[in-house]
Amino acid sequence: MVNLMIDGKQISVKENTTIMEAAAQNGIPIPKLCYLKGINEIAACRVCVVELEGKEKLITSCNNVAEEGMVIYTNSPKVRRHRRTNVELILAQHDCQCVSCTRSGNCSLQSVANDLNILDIPYKKVLEKRPWDLSFPLIRDSSKCIKCMRCVQVCEKIQGLGVWDVEGTGSRTTVNVAGHKTIHEADCALCGQCITHCPVGALRERDDTEKVWSAIADKNKTVVVQVAPAVRTAWGEELGMKPDEATVGKILDACKRMGADYVFDTTFSADLTIMEEGTEFLKRFTEGELKERPMFTSCCPGWIRFIKSQYPHLVRQLSTAKSPQQMFGAAMKTYFADKIGVSPEQIYTVSVMPCVAKKGEREMELFHGEYAGHDIDAVITTRELVKMIRSAHISPGTLKDRESDRPMQQGSGAGVIFGVTGGVMEAALRSAYYLLKKENPPADAFKAVRSPEFQANDGVAEAEFSIDDVKVRTAVVSGLGNTRALLDKIERGEVHYDFVEVMACPGGCVGGGGQPIHDGKELAFDRGQNLYCLDEKAQLRFSHENEDILVMYQEYFEKPMSHKAHMLLHTEHVNAD
Repeated sequence: MVNLMIDGKQISVKENTTIMEAAAQNGIPIPKLCYLKGINEIAACRVCVVELEGKEKLITSCNNVAEEGMVIYTNSPKVRRHRRTNVELILAQHDCQCVSCTRSGNCSLQSVANDLNILDIPYKKVLEKRPWDLSFPLIRDSSKCIKCMRCVQVCEKIQGLGVWDVEGTGSRTTVNVAGHKTIHEADCALCGQCITHCPVGALRERDDTEKVWSAIADKNKTVVVQVAPAVRTAWGEELGMKPDEATVGKILDACKRMGADYVFDTTFSADLTIMEEGTEFLKRFTEGELKERPMFTSCCPGWIRFIKSQYPHLVRQLSTAKSPQQMFGAAMKTYFADKIGVSPEQIYTVSVMPCVAKKGEREMELFHGEYAGHDIDAVITTRELVKMIRSAHISPGTLKDRESDRPMQQGSGAGVIFGVTGGVMEAALRSAYYLLKKENPPADAFKAVRSPEFQANDGVAEAEFSIDDVKVRTAVVSGLGNTRALLDKIERGEVHYDFVEVMACPGGCVGGGGQPIHDGKELAFDRGQNLYCLDEKAQLRFSHENEDILVMYQEYFEKPMSHKAHMLLHTEHVNAD
C-alpha cells in the first residue's frame, strides 16, 4: 500500500494506482476529457492536472502514479487557473452551439466548462471545417473535435481497424480518416465505438428520426416498427427508468403513441433467424462443408463489413441467413403485406436498433416476385428512439406494457439473448440439438458460450458439445480486435471450429454504437445479464417452439431453407468493392 495526502485527506491505495484513481476511490473527482483507462492515457487535454507539493510544475493525474508521502492538491488556485486556461483554449477551437448538438446535456466538455463557470472565451475563435458526406451512417463534425485522440485509440486498440489517425503538426494537429482517405474508402465497420467513446459531439450517427416522422405523417404509408432485444436493456437509462420498469412493452406503447400503425418485437425474427441459420448449419456440417473452416454467423453487419474488407477469402464461410432486422423487413413486405391486404410499397418498415452498422445494412435490396426494394426503410438507434420519445412529449411514467401486434407476436428467450455475445450461438445450439435428436436439451445446456466465460480469454469463449456421437466445436468472440486475432489463429491452423459467432461490438449488441452514452463507463456486461434474466424467466425458451413462427412456415415459407425461404430470408454475400 502507498500512503499519501490528497486535499488534506490522508489515504492509502495499492501500488501503481494513478493519482486520479486514488482520488476517485476516496470521493475526490478530478475532471478529465481525453482519459480512458487502459486505452487513452496520453494526458492530451491536461484538464486533470493537480499540484504536487514541492514541485513547481503541475502534473497530470491520469498517468502519474501515487507515491509514498505525496501531498496533492486537486483544486488549488494554481490548478484552477491552469485548468480554466486549458478549457478556454479548447473552447476557442470548438463549435460551442450546444443547443443544436446531439450531445447537449451529455457532453464532458460542456460539464467541465460549466463547473469552471466559463462564461466568456478570451481567445480568438478558430474552427476547423472539413467536408463530410452527410448521407454516410457515421457523421464527423471537425468543428467539434477537441483532439483528445480517443477515437484513434479505440479504433486501433479495441477494434484493430485504425480508421482514424492524427495529421498535421503544432496548432494544426487534428484527427481525420487515416491515410488521407474519405470515410467511404476507409475500412470502417460502422461499429460506432468511436461515437460512444467521444467525449463531445464530434462523432455521431446520421439522424434518421425526421424520415420516420415523415412516414408517420404520410396517410398512404403503413408504418411498422420493430424493436431489437438489446434496446430494452438501455433505453430507460436516459429517461431515469429502472431496468425492471423499462420493458419492451413500454417501448412498443411509445411507438404506438408516436403514430406507428403496427409494433413488433425483433425477438420474433430472431427466432426466425435461428430456424434458418440453425438448419443451414446442420446441413453444411453434416455434408462435410465445415471440415476445413467453420461457418460464421451473419447477424452482425459490423462483422460483415469487417470480414469483407479484411478477410474477403472467408466471406463464403458466412451463413447466408439474413440478420433478424432484414428477415423482419422481408417478412413484413411479403407475408404481412398479404395478411393485411396492402402492397409492399405502402409498408414503411422502421427498425429500432442498438447499432450504427444497421443503418448501412438497410441498403440491402430485396428481390422477390413482382416486388423489388429495401427490406428496411429506416433505422434509428436507441439514442434516436429516446429523442423521438422526448420530441413527442411522452412521459415515461405514463407508458403501459403493450403486446406486439399479431400475427408475429410471440418471441422466445432464445430470441431475447441475441442481443448479448454468445446469445446467437446458444440459441442456435438449443434448436440444433432438437433438430438432431427430436427432443429439447435442458434450456441452459449451452451456458459455456455465455459472455462471463470469455472475459479473461482475449474475448473468446470456446466450447465443445457432444450430441450422441456428433461433436460440435464452437467459438464466440466479440470486438473486432479480438476477432482478427481469432481469425489469424484459424488461418494458421492453430485452432479449428465448426461454428463461430462474431459480434463487432465488445459484449455484443448490448454494447453497440447506438446505445446511450455514459462517458467512461462500460455497461455492456450489466445489460447482457439483464437479457439472460429475461431468458431465464421466459415461458418459451426455444425458437423452434414459437407457435407464430410455425404458423408462418405453414402458411407461407413452407419450411426452413425452402425455395421461398431462401429467396426472402437468405442473401448472397459478396466481397467489398
